[in-house]
Amino acid sequence: MTLLDRADTGAVARLTMNAPDRLNALSDGMLAELKAAFDALREDTAIRAVILAGRGKAFCAGHDLKEMQAGRQSEDAGASYFDDLFRRCSTMMQTIREMPQPVIAETHGIATAAGCQLVASCDLAVAAEGTRFGVNGVNIGLFCSTPMVALSRNVPLKHAFEMLVTGEFVDATRARELGLVNRVVPPEALEAETQALAETIAGKLGTAVKIGKQAFYRQAEMPLDQAYDFTGAAMVENMLDRDTNEGISAFLEKRAPDWRQ
Repeated sequence: MTLLDRADTGAVARLTMNAPDRLNALSDGMLAELKAAFDALREDTAIRAVILAGRGKAFCAGHDLKEMQAGRQSEDAGASYFDDLFRRCSTMMQTIREMPQPVIAETHGIATAAGCQLVASCDLAVAAEGTRFGVNGVNIGLFCSTPMVALSRNVPLKHAFEMLVTGEFVDATRARELGLVNRVVPPEALEAETQALAETIAGKLGTAVKIGKQAFYRQAEMPLDQAYDFTGAAMVENMLDRDTNEGISAFLEKRAPDWRQ
């Protein structure tokens, strides 16, 4: 049994974490398979949107605590193991942002600690009603410092800090209000709603979405004047693309575009 399954429908790839007995925990094996899958998708020009889901009762319960305790062994060995673990996890999370395709988290059950970080690292998120989100490490004496990087870039700071220091869950409706998820739907509609969103994105010009995703994140970290200079250059690049020219011409001529990408 693989820890991660991939199924493609047209230009949409669905990745499903497949460790339901461990609530899809981010074990060493799961981290490796996620990183490998994202790396492969980065180079797959046939795929224009990606869905990340979890099999079983939960989306993802965060790091595998039993595996982490086993890696402790001694102070020196533990420090080396934990440093490597958190670096590998952070690299995997950042790979999502670096991908040309938007990645949508399809969430249900719970998304806790690094599982909540995974949701926050995705570009979009759809949640089933009843899903709970938390960065609960503080409850067992481990502050969720790496998860807070992604969380604090999704959720207003005071609300993110409250989640981090109380270890309390927020429900799907509150997560939408805070900006952690985009949509909340009945559980029975979750897969269809996420697939429909992915197909809407996949129907756009891939080059434009790739340029736009890269520009979206980079400009957000810049001062206003630099952001306008940078995004102006991005639009120049986009305008000079053959398929963009075709898209504008088709709109003006009231016909469907003949896109090659």
